[in-house]
Formats: sequence, structure tokens, C-alpha cells
Amino acid sequence: METCTPPERPEVSRTPLSPQLLPPITTQLNMEKHLQAVEVAKTPSSHSSVSEIDPETSKSAYRKADRRVLLWYSFVYLIMRIHVSNITNTAIINVEEGDGIKHQLGDLSSSQWAWVISIFYYPYMFAEPASTLLLKRLSPRVWMSRIMITWGIISMCQGATQNYGSMLAVRFLLGLAEAGYYPGVLYHLSFWYPAKSMALRIAFFYACGQFSGTISGLLAYGISFINGAGGLAGWRWVFLIEGIPAILCGIYTFFFLPNYPETSHFLTPQEQQAILSNLPATQPSAQAKTWNPEQFKSVFKDPTTLSFTLVWICHAIGGWGVSTVLPTVIYDLGLTDSAVAQLMTMPTYAFGCLSLILIGYIIQQRLLIPWTAAIALEIIACACYIALILIQSPVGKYILVSIATACSICIYPILWPERIRAAHGTTSAGLTIGLTNAAAQFSGILGPRVYESKYGPTYRVSFAASIGLLVGAIVAIAASWFLVRRQDRKGEAFGEERA
Repeated sequence: METCTPPERPEVSRTPLSPQLLPPITTQLNMEKHLQAVEVAKTPSSHSSVSEIDPETSKSAYRKADRRVLLWYSFVYLIMRIHVSNITNTAIINVEEGDGIKHQLGDLSSSQWAWVISIFYYPYMFAEPASTLLLKRLSPRVWMSRIMITWGIISMCQGATQNYGSMLAVRFLLGLAEAGYYPGVLYHLSFWYPAKSMALRIAFFYACGQFSGTISGLLAYGISFINGAGGLAGWRWVFLIEGIPAILCGIYTFFFLPNYPETSHFLTPQEQQAILSNLPATQPSAQAKTWNPEQFKSVFKDPTTLSFTLVWICHAIGGWGVSTVLPTVIYDLGLTDSAVAQLMTMPTYAFGCLSLILIGYIIQQRLLIPWTAAIALEIIACACYIALILIQSPVGKYILVSIATACSICIYPILWPERIRAAHGTTSAGLTIGLTNAAAQFSGILGPRVYESKYGPTYRVSFAASIGLLVGAIVAIAASWFLVRRQDRKGEAFGEERA
């Protein structure tokens, strides 16, 4: 049998495949999938046999990677979510004193305020796929630092807006500047960790971001007491103060964030090899081309692209929609005044973070699979929304909103490893991560409209809409589960390595 030496950077069109080297292929579709797997295969030097790696070396390598990459990204994500949440906090800050943001920007209507929130997500959604691929093209260190510095500067500019139009313009630019951070982190992590090891790590990363809900509420509560200092309203101080940390994080990231395992000096050569040898051949590689036209086409032919997108859209609006206006909803329930309503968001997010870490750990230990966990959480959220329509007690409604929000927090991070695993290749992974997360931005585009103040204080119409959307999410999760399992079986038939 003729021996074929793999080229340094495989190209499907240049790699002759002998029929003797392939399992039986009966359809053109199967041939295309097999060729795609060959195209994304990494070089032999990047993937030695895992059995040759000392387990202690592997543990040491991942401990270092967790400290230098995962922990830093998690901290920055917390900072990012604080500034994303601050627009919802400013909605009710100092309203009793007549210094509220809606009044000072021109007595904004509920529809205008919904536009202030949602316009941020339009450029965010459309720029994310390209931004994710640019991370590979320009290097994670450079691209991530750019995102942090520009979002910090523009976030502070919100404090200088004087009317409805200027706030819309700044919010649009802010979404454009920040687009790509979250999917960029997931894409970057896929160069370091196999998908099977991501469940708890993504859960921790995501939980840090959601924990910001407790901090942002506390910050808004404290900043409300400096209303009028320097002639500025409290809501302006929120934007000015919370934009500074992002700029400092961007400067640090430029100098200290490692790009890839094979270029990281804090790892020994043995540790670099330990990390690379654990990565399946279908995951992204630093040596692979950033742009592969065949992989680009395959993304839109893959049925999992549609099924996962439907999951993200339905859950974004039905599950996450309430989070975009959570302080306002709690305030409208009549439990307390605006200042204390900020504090009452803290237990909601704290409970969600603890639930996410626990579920992530259970999945990592293989005591529960992500699919059944996601479906169960969506069913619980639906039950909460049904009860919210029926009961009258403000305290009971607060508890149910908190449980529903906690369930919503958990869905995306427990499904992300499966989404990443379903993508084959560097271009495919970057594009699918960006496209999928772009779909999640419907939470910010339509969520504020589903939960407009005109539907308060009961929000029965909003809760009913959420129920319908979550049922759609459950169906889409089940469809994705079926499609990924079918993909796994085909991969095993061709001998593809799967995480």
C-alpha cells in the first residue's frame, strides 16, 4: 500500500485519498464529511499519543492554563457583565429625586427606553462572527485587548449623553466595540481544552459573569447616594466609574494574555505537548488557516447550525428576556423602592451562579448529560412562568422570578461544549461559535419589548410569551440532541476522534 506523507498544512484539494485508506463511503454526503475531517487534521507533532504523556504533567499543564487563561477571562467577563447590566440598573436609580436617566434624556417613553437597551445588541449580533475569526487572524492577545479598551472608553461616554439620540448613538458604538468577547473566549478556550473538559470550566466562566448581577446591583445602590456630586446625576456616575476597570484590563491583557499552548513560555515543552495531545483532531489549531472556504460552506449545510440557532433564539427571548429589565420588574412588583430593588437582584443572580456551578460539576463528573439537564431546566422555568400568571403575592412572584432567572442562567453554558463539539475545524468552530452567540443577542433586542413597562405590573402577557418560546427551545434542544448523536455515530464509522 502506498504511504502518504501528510503535508504541513493539509488542503482537501491537494491531498490524494487512496480508496484503500478509507472506510466504505456510499454517498457523496459522507465523502464530503470525511474530506472535511481530513482537512482539519492536525500535524503529527501536535498530537502524540496520549498514553505517552505523564498524567501529572497533564494536570500541571491544565492548572497553569486555568490560572493564566481561564481565571483571567472569567474576571474580565465579570467586569464586562457589570457594565452590560448597568443600563438596567440606571433605569430606576434616583427616580424619586427626579434625577432619573429617562427624565434627563427627555422623559423617554417605555418604547424609547426599550430602544436604548436593544440598539446595543444589533451591531453586537452582526459583528460577532467576524470578530471571532479576527481573534485567530490577529491573535487573541491583540484582539481581546482591543475589545476591552474600546468598550471601556465608549461605556464611559454614556455618562456624557444629553438626549435620546446621543444615547442611541453611543449604545450602538458600544455594541460594535464589545462584539466578540464572549464567543471569542469560547473560541480561544477551544485551542486549549478538549470539549469534554469544558463543561465545568465554561460553567465557572459564565457564573463569574452572572455574579456581576449581584455586584452591579450593589454598586448602583451605593452610587445612588452620590447623586449630584460634581453636578452629575447618579446614573452618569455609574457609567463613568464602571468603564475604568475595562480599560485597565485591556492594557494588562495586551502584555500578559497567552495566545496558544505551543507559544506559551509559562509551559514546559512537555506541558505544551500534554495539552496539544489531548485536543481532538476536529478542534481548532493554531497552525490551521483562519479562513477555509469549504468549512465556511459546511457550516450552513450542517443541520445542527439551524437547530442550535433556534435553541439560542427561543431561550434568549423566552428565558433571558426578563433579565434585561429585572430591576424594573422587581420594582413594578411593588415590593420596595427603587434603591432596594437594586439590592433584591443580588440573591437572584447569586442563586443562579451557585446552581450553574453545581450543575456544571455534575455534568463534568458524567452524572448527568447536558441535554437532559437543559430540558429539565427549561421545564422548571416554564412552570415558574405559569405560576407567575396565576398567583398574586408579590413575595411569591419575586421567588418565582428568581428561580426562572436561575434556570435561564444555566442553559447556555451547559450546552456550549456540545455546540463546540459539533463543529469540525478552525474556521468552522470560529464561525459557528460566533453565529450561535449572535443568536443569543435577541434577548437584548426583543427581551425589553416583551417586558415593556406597559405590560406591568403583572407582566402576564410577557410571561405567557416566555412560556411559548421556552416550549420552542425544548423542541430545538431535543432536535439538536438527535442531530449531534447522529453526527457522533457517523464520526465513529469513519474513525474520527471525538471529544
